[in-house]
Amino acid sequence: MISERRLRHLLTVIEHGHFGRAAQALNISQPALSKSIQELEAEIGVILLDRKPKALSLTVFGDLVVRRSHELITAKDDLKREIDLLAGIQSGSVKVAFGPYPSVISGYKAVARMLALYPKVNVMARVTSWRDVASQVSSGAVDIGVADLRNLQDDAQFTTELIGQHRSVFFCRRGHPILDHGSVALTDLLKFPWIAPRFPPQMAAILPRPIGAAGTIDLITGEFVPAIEIDVPMQLVELVAGSDALAISALTSMDGELRSGEVALLPMSGTRFQAHYGFIYLKNRSLPPAALAFMKVVRAVEAEIVERERVAELAMGD
Repeated sequence: MISERRLRHLLTVIEHGHFGRAAQALNISQPALSKSIQELEAEIGVILLDRKPKALSLTVFGDLVVRRSHELITAKDDLKREIDLLAGIQSGSVKVAFGPYPSVISGYKAVARMLALYPKVNVMARVTSWRDVASQVSSGAVDIGVADLRNLQDDAQFTTELIGQHRSVFFCRRGHPILDHGSVALTDLLKFPWIAPRFPPQMAAILPRPIGAAGTIDLITGEFVPAIEIDVPMQLVELVAGSDALAISALTSMDGELRSGEVALLPMSGTRFQAHYGFIYLKNRSLPPAALAFMKVVRAVEAEIVERERVAELAMGD
């Protein structure tokens, strides 16, 4: 059987064109390298190298062996990588931090699908403010974050990937007085308390002034603080029931409640809000196989949500 180690020695000699430089690259002595090539030639039964005083060249047999060696070694390396990747996914772990809106739009669905695909993977998922997600990624507490990217895309320590651009819509209880107005403008919405997590400064900047009953602007950070500030946009039906508060969420996160009539969708004109979130991870830190697999799952879930939104918006005639 031909030695893979000796084939790699031959490839290194050809790469460097010199026994001395090749030996140095392999961290072995030149005599040991020469002996290895001689033993390879003995194994195969043909001369592979024409050894001239100032140059090395391949024989016709050597050219064939080098070409096939590249193929064999590359195939073996690829196979080992795929095996290692699969083993890592099957028994590995992933730590992820979600911002408020990504958690309810695709995060929980992606975690459930990940566990179904890879039941032996340990998934640690936490939900926190979009601001804290970046801090947890930076400290190494989590492998990846999924949160608003607007303040992070120029941060040199992170790699970011936009995955979610979903229109945010306003919901209210059935019988809310604002429903009598037909299509409403943003200034009409400011007359009522808003239920939502904090808005980043870029989103807060598009709100008309004064903010009215919707909430306040944090004078230090420039963030919009809703009148009813929540960490995660869940249990919105309970929060709007019996009050005049308006809830903000993605269309598909409330489609079941809309169909059942538990909440009503506000027809808006003018300004629209849009989620703008994605993956956040450190540039100088390799992601574990399970984290890469989880990112693939999230992308698939996001693609499905985009299609659901398209269908829902067509049904609304929007």
